[in-house]
Amino acid sequence: MFEQAPVKVEREKEFGELKSALERVFAPERVEKFLRQLDKKGVRARDFAKVLDKKVIEATDEQLAGQEARKLYEQMGVGDQGLIREFYLSSVDQVSAELRRRYQKLFTYY
Repeated sequence: MFEQAPVKVEREKEFGELKSALERVFAPERVEKFLRQLDKKGVRARDFAKVLDKKVIEATDEQLAGQEARKLYEQMGVGDQGLIREFYLSSVDQVSAELRRRYQKLFTYY
């Protein structure tokens, strides 16, 4: 069985802030608000770069305290950025089937 080797986070402060914001955005009681923001801004759920560009995380998470998710992301090294993208995409994959059906357009690949 394949087991991914642990990767050490270099910029722990920035990584932690952005990961916490993503955890809040994907919390069951808030994920629909996030999906509505994606829909409103015309962003597909798996397009992390556009999520950052269109400031969807900031629009959904008040606790990001006026910081920009894009700036936090850019302050990280390549390894940290990869871990955050992976965390984001795995969070997208865990959205409930009901919400996936309701917001089908956001989850369509083409």
